[in-house]
Amino acid sequence: MGLYRGVWRFASLPDLKRILRAIGIGAFLVVAILYMFQPHGVVPRSVLIMDPILLLLLMGGSRFAYRAWKEHRLYGSRQLSGEPVLVLGAGEAAITLLKDLSKSSEWYVVGLLDEKKSMRGRELLGVKVLGDIEQLPDIASALAVSHVIVAMPSAKRQSRRKVIDLATTNGLKVLTVPSFEDLMSGRVSMSQVRPVEVEDLLGREPVSLDDDGLHHLIDGKVAMVSGAGGSIGSELCRQVLKFQPSCLVCFDLSEFALYRLEQEFSQMDITTQIEYIVGDVRNDRRVRQIIGQYQPSIVFHAAAYKHVPMMESRNVAESLSNNVNGTYTLAKSCKDAGVAKFVMVSTDKAVNPTNVMGASKRLAEMVCQGLQSETGTRFVIVRFGNVLGSSGSVIPKFREQIAQGGPITVTHPEITRYFMSIPEASQLVMQAGAMGRGGEIFVLDMGEPVKIVDLARDMIRLSGLADDEIEITYSGLRPGEKLYEELLADDELTLPTPHDKLRIAVARTADEAWVQALLKWVDRTSLIDETVIKQELRMWVEEYLGDINADIDIAPALGSSTIH
Repeated sequence: MGLYRGVWRFASLPDLKRILRAIGIGAFLVVAILYMFQPHGVVPRSVLIMDPILLLLLMGGSRFAYRAWKEHRLYGSRQLSGEPVLVLGAGEAAITLLKDLSKSSEWYVVGLLDEKKSMRGRELLGVKVLGDIEQLPDIASALAVSHVIVAMPSAKRQSRRKVIDLATTNGLKVLTVPSFEDLMSGRVSMSQVRPVEVEDLLGREPVSLDDDGLHHLIDGKVAMVSGAGGSIGSELCRQVLKFQPSCLVCFDLSEFALYRLEQEFSQMDITTQIEYIVGDVRNDRRVRQIIGQYQPSIVFHAAAYKHVPMMESRNVAESLSNNVNGTYTLAKSCKDAGVAKFVMVSTDKAVNPTNVMGASKRLAEMVCQGLQSETGTRFVIVRFGNVLGSSGSVIPKFREQIAQGGPITVTHPEITRYFMSIPEASQLVMQAGAMGRGGEIFVLDMGEPVKIVDLARDMIRLSGLADDEIEITYSGLRPGEKLYEELLADDELTLPTPHDKLRIAVARTADEAWVQALLKWVDRTSLIDETVIKQELRMWVEEYLGDINADIDIAPALGSSTIH
């Protein structure tokens, strides 16, 4: 029955099941043999009952006694060493955490707290549930505990936020366990606790995906991601790989970004063929060569210049060239090669843009819509707001300023932004790609807006400091910066979709003749003063609300094209 294949030091429930199965079969055979052959002498029924019981005690007990002795030798001296800590939560995550921490010399768990009143007074692996989470300040003070571990990875964001706020308000240092997604990937173990980050407070509920639709879109096919080395592009690559394409083409201008991506994927057990291609989306010959060679079925276009203040001054023409011409070059190559779907990653800043970057992305959207025809490649656009932890995000900047002792610089006390995690944004981009029929602009449900100054205060508290220990200063809005972002999911401006986090924007489109006129103008901008470019930009993007010093007549540049 394989009883001696197991290692006694790691004896556990599977070993006990094997022992029970072996003893059960043995007891049945003994009774069957005695009944059929009826040997001389009588075997008392008490022996037939006691024999399997004693076997179970001896075989199971010896193994578990050996395991207990071995673990005591290895870890027994550590049980009372380490930093005392309270664990918040008494579910499956807490049990796994207690098992791992029992072998650690870094932490010593003195008790558990849980929201369920019925758990009070019970024990998990020898650790007692001391009370309700609301009692944390009193219990932590009584036990002289300065650290807590939040073991509630499946709890809703509001619940986790409430618990973390309670702990930080009372001066406790808060740690948390890895997410279930990280645990399932095998990248980390439950015992690898980490400090709570602001992303844990702003994180949202998991996204529900149409796995069948995404498998149909990607499984066994060639996928390509432009801007693959960036924050969104690299996460798109990770998400695409989960749906097992036959080949993934990672395309980026930065060789270092692709190198980092290659190093990450080389450590993973991946059967998909991955190609790392260096190139510029504006290089028509290079793009056509790559599209022709690999013949992707779907292309995710994430390559773009996105930094608002930097694109607002001295880089206006380059922003238009990269975001508009680059999008056209890649999209037109896909259309000519018969790529099934082209998914463009856009931004909420394209809604009534007040800056060049937003206006350039709005033009890129209209380029894709202008290339859409009744047959051939289906062009899908996806808009969303700020993503947590992306390059250029305020969070790394605030973290650095706190480490330097402050001050934290915020542009305005009332400035607000919408936030979502990079994985959530990438998953919804893929979901929109699967749903899109061609020509739509999908907008993501970004949830509730967050005041940047509140974000800064959260980060100060999570760093173990009081609000008054780090100064917050206001520097004023930067060029092209909005005080409030537009609400993308407005029912009057969008249409519903079958997915509760995706809506379709009602926006004007353009035809291909308009696109050709636009491209001629963009090519001319490298020779024009930036002030003039911004003035002319309003003729192409009617919603553009940038700083316009004067109106000039550029109607001849538009020709006879029609804006729909």
